[in-house]
Amino acid sequence: MPEILYYILTILYSILQVYFVVMIVTIILSWTSVRNTRTYQVLDRISSLYLGYFRNWLTIGMFDFTPMIGLIVYQIILGIIARAL
Repeated sequence: MPEILYYILTILYSILQVYFVVMIVTIILSWTSVRNTRTYQVLDRISSLYLGYFRNWLTIGMFDFTPMIGLIVYQIILGIIARAL
């Protein structure tokens, strides 16, 4: 693999890992009273760029399980990139 492609994939993989952590933190904070803070709103806006595509696919009562689907798909994408490295 050309060296420049390796560095680009490594940087992309690192950025995607940080974004994954942001999504996890946002999901966990959504269960608390922190939802009304500016920090949560910013995190939610950032994570909704990806998770918004999966909203309301699997809703049972008042529980929306679709973030789990989004995170599983995201992990598959991260795994593909990791194998390319």
